[in-house]
Amino acid sequence: MDKLLSANIKTVFQFLIDGRITVSELISNTLEKAHRLKKYNAFITLTENEAQQRAQQSTQRYKIKKPLSELDGIPIAIKDNFCTSNIKTTCASRMLSNFIPTYNATVYERLITAGAILIGKTNLDQFAMGSGTVDSVSGPAKNHWMYNENNDNFYISGGSSGGSAISVATGTCFAAIGSDTGGSTRNPASYCGLVGLKPTYGLVSRYGLIPLVNSMDVPGILTRTVDDCVVVLNCVAGFDPKDSTSLTKPYRKIRLPSVNKLSIKNLKVGIPNEYHCEHLDEEVLDVWNEVAKLLECNGAKIQQVSMPHTEYSIVCYSILNQCEVASNMARYDGIEYGFRAKEDASTEKLFATSRSLGFNEVVRNRILTGNYFLLTRNYDKYFNQALRVRRLIVQDFDEVWENVQLLLTPTTLTTAPLYEDFVQKTNRDQCALQDYCTQPANMAGIPAVTLPIKLSSKGMPISLQIMGKNLSEPMLLALAKYIENAVQFKHCTEI
Repeated sequence: MDKLLSANIKTVFQFLIDGRITVSELISNTLEKAHRLKKYNAFITLTENEAQQRAQQSTQRYKIKKPLSELDGIPIAIKDNFCTSNIKTTCASRMLSNFIPTYNATVYERLITAGAILIGKTNLDQFAMGSGTVDSVSGPAKNHWMYNENNDNFYISGGSSGGSAISVATGTCFAAIGSDTGGSTRNPASYCGLVGLKPTYGLVSRYGLIPLVNSMDVPGILTRTVDDCVVVLNCVAGFDPKDSTSLTKPYRKIRLPSVNKLSIKNLKVGIPNEYHCEHLDEEVLDVWNEVAKLLECNGAKIQQVSMPHTEYSIVCYSILNQCEVASNMARYDGIEYGFRAKEDASTEKLFATSRSLGFNEVVRNRILTGNYFLLTRNYDKYFNQALRVRRLIVQDFDEVWENVQLLLTPTTLTTAPLYEDFVQKTNRDQCALQDYCTQPANMAGIPAVTLPIKLSSKGMPISLQIMGKNLSEPMLLALAKYIENAVQFKHCTEI
């Protein structure tokens, strides 16, 4: 069964169609494995009752050969900042520790309509504010690569969708939904050796995703293969009238060619000079060069490009992030909903105490900093100036698409750090370092995908990122599949 749990979605779907396994058996084994691998702390909530009920319904559909889709009966996981009706949604924070939504996020609604089965809500940095999944109220998510039970110092899973990454990487489920504001899907995918997709802004509905930065938040997809990523994207993408930022252009399902029909001849791929920065690890640089050479040797046209405002991007992102955080977090007052302190001196005191106890230090700091930037005397100096710089970053991308079709970059500057090293730096410093290569795509709203290439000398995954212009997902994922087939990365799912 462990081998089947590490297979791809189409293989499992065929097993279900052929009757070689039932959905109920598949889900039972999946839940058993989730319990067995609790040491990695991938899940905040396991949805066992929900999963078993849906498994019975799905099993009946397969008996009469009428599955809803190729996702019918497939176990999935969802980051715990997406609303799930009658299932606790905590954002890994004390503030929402008892919040049970009355509706489903659109991405989840579309997945269950296709027959997919939720096995659990996954761990994250509180309110998705981080790049390590180390400050959840449920404890840190631990990377399964090079894990040593007898050593408290583990490799981080990345963040903020670390739990989603671990759930897929260990073979506990076949796909997981994360959120991606500055790299929060691609970063953990990179550290855990997965495919991680950040779609074009507006292609996948944000409805029901508890907001961090409305202008950059995107639901992301984590899978073990590019083909699995396409299956999930085809299910969740498309216009949603409930989301004012949803693209109205009809979504055409992606059909990637088979491996033997994939060609990259004359594909123009850019290598941005500015992504070769001072903190880039030598092994990551070597892999970047190797893959660029691989593409060139197989007919792609590789050229150096310049994106001069990249160095300002992380500062710009940080300011805009904190400003929108301050606005979005204002709703958590301990009165209408959320954590409520035992304080009755005054409404103001109740409000202040609830927020002080309900939010961790990272969230409180971002709120305070964001409110400072938004003060009347600072508004133009910080917020408006950051918006101007964002426009320049978008222009960098617009101009580069005149010469190339896709960009190839590192995803993260290093492989996954050890926990004890990671927590030596502040949350802000770590995000500035970890998100360097990923957050420009969010600033511009363009799609980006990361995929694992090889293992480092320490045995940790090294990944690369491909970026393209808006709605270039078919080309982006086709190149990712070409590279995936060429490098034949070996996943580590059998625990």
